[in-house]
Amino acid sequence: MLQLNPSQLVRFIAPIICISSFGLLSACTNIAQSDPTKSQTVTTSLPQASTLFYGGSILTMQGMSPHYVEALFVKDGKIVFAGDLNQAQKLKQKNTQVINLKRHTLLPGFIDAHSHLNSVGLQQTVANLYPTPDGNVSDIPSLIHELSLWQQKNPDFIKATSGWIIGNGYDDAQLNEKRHPTADDLDLVSTNHPIIVLHQSGHLASVNHKALEVLNINQNTPNPTGGIIRRKANSQEPNGVLEEAAVFSAMATAFSQVPPEIMQNMAKTALNTYIKNGYTTVQEGRADHGTAELWRSFAAINQLNIDVVVYPDIMNEKNYMLKNGSSLNYQNHFRIGGVKISLDGSPQGKTAWLTQPYLVPPEGKSKDYRGYPAYPDIKQVQDAINLAYQNHWQILAHANGDAAIDQYLTTIEKANTQYGYADRRNVIIHAQTMREDQLDQAKKLGLIPSFFSLHTYYWGDWHKHETLGAERANRISPTGSALRKNMIFTEHHDAPVIPPKNMMVIDATVNRTTRSGDVLGEDQKVSPYIALKSVTDWAAYQYFEEKNKGTLEQGKLADLVLLDQDPLKVPSQKIKDIKILATYKEGRLIYQRPQ
Repeated sequence: MLQLNPSQLVRFIAPIICISSFGLLSACTNIAQSDPTKSQTVTTSLPQASTLFYGGSILTMQGMSPHYVEALFVKDGKIVFAGDLNQAQKLKQKNTQVINLKRHTLLPGFIDAHSHLNSVGLQQTVANLYPTPDGNVSDIPSLIHELSLWQQKNPDFIKATSGWIIGNGYDDAQLNEKRHPTADDLDLVSTNHPIIVLHQSGHLASVNHKALEVLNINQNTPNPTGGIIRRKANSQEPNGVLEEAAVFSAMATAFSQVPPEIMQNMAKTALNTYIKNGYTTVQEGRADHGTAELWRSFAAINQLNIDVVVYPDIMNEKNYMLKNGSSLNYQNHFRIGGVKISLDGSPQGKTAWLTQPYLVPPEGKSKDYRGYPAYPDIKQVQDAINLAYQNHWQILAHANGDAAIDQYLTTIEKANTQYGYADRRNVIIHAQTMREDQLDQAKKLGLIPSFFSLHTYYWGDWHKHETLGAERANRISPTGSALRKNMIFTEHHDAPVIPPKNMMVIDATVNRTTRSGDVLGEDQKVSPYIALKSVTDWAAYQYFEEKNKGTLEQGKLADLVLLDQDPLKVPSQKIKDIKILATYKEGRLIYQRPQ
């Protein structure tokens, strides 16, 4: 997913005392009550000296089978006791807050294994062009309608972006026309304003003719390195569809003049969205230096109340990383965890790099089309991996296609040989088409796959009939294979590609059911408990934080999420319907669902 550049926000945010109108951030002392329909109710009171939780299912997530306790006792932000209620009651003091869970379910707070925190604010600010269940766009006319409505309602935003109309989330796989909108289509919204609409994957976009003019893209413009400007049939004239590097350049132009106030509001919206979905640790998964410093600025004035881990892009931010490095220690809930490298594109967008051809190649491509690498020169990738090893930076590598995964495995193996097999916990992000032999090699190299099983629902049918064919589609996000090999793995939503709804993540990991109701890869299913492990205990391990997070046991942080039902006790097809009732960070209530 692309990452915006809010560098200008750093100079703006430092003097702010309270920047949340809904009481989101910790310096605010009052909760706005003017609109009770806005459900992000967040308490900002100081943590209770101690709290006793009882009266529900308290699932500790310790071990490989479910373990429940009767009570949880929290003091000064940490878990003091997890076990028998009678023993817990002996720890009560005069000021102990006693919370009856009323048969609801308490779990460790959810840990975001991979997403793009700041871009979630973008998703919820620009025009929503998602298909169901996250939006209402089903064809190009409905896309034009939603974009036009947003244009009418947001003149101030359009003025602030120097006239740009921006939408996010369209998916050609779900459009009735089964194609991308073109410049001609988007001209129906406006020919005077530049328009850009992002594909749901974040790896493609469409622009209108005015945007092509502003971006200086014409029939003589060459494809950028690592990107493609799609052309009209039998012509060099751009049709308005952009891929990969061309998208990132266009978005940088569209947001080049955005005032810091708007970037600030996007950041607040993003934080709030994760909190209300039960997350207590979140990731900025491909940051430029401006984005990294944005979150550092929030932290510097105590404006973060969940943990934010940032991974700058190693290819573009080498100097920033050499200056700042990474750390396992938080400063006011902020730290740089390592680096990110992106090796290919998106399978649903047919830009991921495969060893075997796509089932149905994109228009104008040969039958042997297999996508393409972000960095064709493997030496360039090897140099980046070596730099990370030399500086002890954890590496997160975006690799969807098995050819991209091969490239990553090759460079990691060489780096391990040269620099040693230390406990680095490097991660393969997405790992969508990972083969059995690649899982074996990854285990040998100490790599952690972070799977994107939500693809089975959102694009399972598309992969089966358009991108991969049934055999390869059945192996999308091979969690069952990884588990049989006794590998630790994590799960993610890659927000804003998919909104950060963790119960949807669990549901897809367990059920692997497509939009049409097919099961994609029966042998790759895992149990609800293992799916929960991937977003709690194992996700904490991925972050080197297993001593402080991921399970409910003595000495760990009281990062908690309260659910209305137990994911282990409802029919598996109902997991996605479970609601988040409350989120606690270090014993402090930071979100409570309205009554």
